[in-house]
Amino acid sequence: MSRALRIAIGIGISLVFLVLAFRGQDFGEIRDALAQTNLWWLLPALVSYGLGVYLRAIRWRILLRPVAPDVTTNQLFPIVVIGFMANNVLPLRAGEIVRSVVLGRDFNVRKTSALATIAVERIFDGITMLAFLAFSMIFVSLTSELQHLAIVSFIVFAGLLIGVGLLTYGGDVVSRILQLVLGPLPESLATRVEHLAESFLSGLGVLKSRCDLAKVMLLSIGAWLLEAGMYFLLAIGFGGQVREAMTPAVTLLTTGVANLSTLIPGAPGYIGQFEYGVKLVLSGAFNVAESQALAYAILVHAALYFPVTFAGLVFWFRRSLSFNDLRDEQAAELTS
Repeated sequence: MSRALRIAIGIGISLVFLVLAFRGQDFGEIRDALAQTNLWWLLPALVSYGLGVYLRAIRWRILLRPVAPDVTTNQLFPIVVIGFMANNVLPLRAGEIVRSVVLGRDFNVRKTSALATIAVERIFDGITMLAFLAFSMIFVSLTSELQHLAIVSFIVFAGLLIGVGLLTYGGDVVSRILQLVLGPLPESLATRVEHLAESFLSGLGVLKSRCDLAKVMLLSIGAWLLEAGMYFLLAIGFGGQVREAMTPAVTLLTTGVANLSTLIPGAPGYIGQFEYGVKLVLSGAFNVAESQALAYAILVHAALYFPVTFAGLVFWFRRSLSFNDLRDEQAAELTS
């Protein structure tokens, strides 16, 4: 798929969600609601979010142990932030690929192995979001739309978890299937694909350790609770109907739905999907005025977007990186 087509698809998806979120809204009311926010609450909210990002770096270090045992958390933290930045400025969640290529460049780790660890991250993120939804259901009732989202998400992430489990523990069965797939291919292409498959499977090595899996799950919960803390603190500063609605259970529900919505590939920064997800919870389930819900969504989205993007750009330029060079390095691995 050409770059232009990828960008067009991403922008198109986000435009659909922007229309769904903002159709019929009074933008003056949204502006007025934002103007009344107490921005002092932004400081502790950003601290909570930053700690969550650091926990993600610790989690990634554990996932990378089978392929990069000597990499430290402090070395991985800037790369994690660069990945967030790239997701915010590139379409279709391309930050995951950027992160794997930067890791490979800095520490000589195969990009496909790094992508495997990132895939495991996304699965555990999805499971954590589903856990947030399940916990919130003890205290609040979900609308039919939220129930459908929960069911679809459960099917997707359960399938992915089963899939990586089979790849990890399949042993000879996986090898035989791979040989059947590679058999009809030209020898040079089959060899490249086999090397890529072996590299990807090596990145799933952490799944063989129950202790490490437990740590990854706990770190995932901790990271997302800290991010949910950001939502809660910003709701206090926002005030009004949002503050009244955002109990701890509703905060977890909002965090879960908003982030499950961003798993749909779209324009840079998940513009549209995020706002629609927050509105779906606050207005759809708890009768918060749509202008209030959307103003709060914009506030949270801006807090999630601008600081980490700025920090990522700082780390990016310190490394003298360029997207063209990273693309060339990725292509070189795929053809080696």
